[in-house]
Amino acid sequence: MKKILLAALAITSPAAIFAQSAVDAYSLSQTETRGTARFMAMGGAFTALGGDLSSITQNPAGIGVYRRSEIGATLDITPSKFTTQSPSDKISRSQTKAACNNFGYIGTIRLDGALRTFSWGASYNRVASFDRVYDAYNIPTQTSLSNYIAAFTDAPENELNFGDGYNPYQDSGADWMSILAYNSFMINPDGNGYRGLYQNGTEGDAYSQVRESGYVDEYNIDFGGNVSDVVYWGIGFGITDLSYNQRAVYSESMKDAMIASEQGMVNGNAGFELRNWRSISGSGWNLKAGLIVKPVNEFRIGIAVHTPTWYSLSQSGYAEVAYSYLNPAAAGSDSNPLAGTENTDNSYYNFHINSPWRLMIGAAAVIGNQAIVSLDYERQAYNNMKVKYQDDWGNFVNDDYVNGDIKDYFKASNIIRVGAEYRVTPAFSVRAGYSYATTTTKEEADNGQLEIYTSGTNPAYTFNKDVNSISFGLGYRYQAFYIDAAYVYRNRKSTYHAYTDFQGNKAPTAELTQTSNSIILSAGFKF
Repeated sequence: MKKILLAALAITSPAAIFAQSAVDAYSLSQTETRGTARFMAMGGAFTALGGDLSSITQNPAGIGVYRRSEIGATLDITPSKFTTQSPSDKISRSQTKAACNNFGYIGTIRLDGALRTFSWGASYNRVASFDRVYDAYNIPTQTSLSNYIAAFTDAPENELNFGDGYNPYQDSGADWMSILAYNSFMINPDGNGYRGLYQNGTEGDAYSQVRESGYVDEYNIDFGGNVSDVVYWGIGFGITDLSYNQRAVYSESMKDAMIASEQGMVNGNAGFELRNWRSISGSGWNLKAGLIVKPVNEFRIGIAVHTPTWYSLSQSGYAEVAYSYLNPAAAGSDSNPLAGTENTDNSYYNFHINSPWRLMIGAAAVIGNQAIVSLDYERQAYNNMKVKYQDDWGNFVNDDYVNGDIKDYFKASNIIRVGAEYRVTPAFSVRAGYSYATTTTKEEADNGQLEIYTSGTNPAYTFNKDVNSISFGLGYRYQAFYIDAAYVYRNRKSTYHAYTDFQGNKAPTAELTQTSNSIILSAGFKF
């Protein structure tokens, strides 16, 4: 059943009950391979290469490879298609986004002695996009969201009901989903607790609609150098800006459900629509360090470590339920159907997230001064994310329940990136790349063996699976100017859950496939 944090509720405000979850930490910590056209065309396999405006956000030692200063910018145009496949239906939605996802400046000075060059730089990269639009339809359903809420609700009626000057959202320790469901007649007392709308013989369907937008932007300041043309080093400081917005709608329509009426609980037709709005924003910071070693001109190895991004975030949101319950035995009654809209209070709270540590190792070979082949491995420790909540005294303390869920639901992701470049002429190059990232979700969490706890009044969640990307590109150099182009095809599969499976009951799910076809253009000047 949904967790009731008994010890925490005694000392925290009602807003804390609406607070963060392991699913939130997971969703907000996602990163993507993004950057210049050359970087993207080669699959992002630059840990051992450097010398690119994007590579310094991956391995800061890449700044040490520079022998001249550089300034450049990148435009990214990405049409995406989102397809959900449930057992009963297939729905597709599309959107196109355009943005300047990268720009930066590198300054380099030449020195005498073992330290051949010293470089510094500032760059901007969009490291994640939250833009998604998808719908899902399930028929028939095996249970109802109302039954799940009834199963975990244990607050007495007087804590859920509004009274003279009493607001359960502010004055009780009850779960906000329970309060909302009780006051919209989704759950009703049955003498031994509460019951939902679904019963033996009920026929129903469910419809979900999710609209997400937002981004994580990273601004980096890096320093690095070249030691004897053998060792290249770099350190970096990153500041992130996060914005996330979501509108989620979930509705059910049922025939022969157990509904409330003036005559008490009767068989009838039920329909409700749960609407959630929320916005999360804030900032964070991280550190990066790396080395590239070139023992011979034809071979390089690289390593980089990224600390977690330490986020300080604020969330606001609210929810409402529109409901209608029709009693066939009371046709013509003024109170039939029992219908209306119920809203939660607005919720505002602050929390902290530590994103995963990242470790990257790479190797690259230069073949005859005409070709480059590179290979990267990266590990992201999603099972080591941390969440802190703000107590009534303004202190941020570890959320042990959420951090325990993180270890139960998630595991480290392994990423492989491969890239190649061939210089056809001194001015013209062709490139190709591939990347593959394993799922970050444990199998038992994605397949319903575990109950998944979400925050607030939105019980839905989406777990990503493997991600594949394939890319191609062209590059042209004319004196100090360059222009690069890349095409990137990306395929990401996910599973959408309307709410968690419970007590052997299967909640509505759908397989979500996101495909995108990015056209990336970069231009710059070296001096």
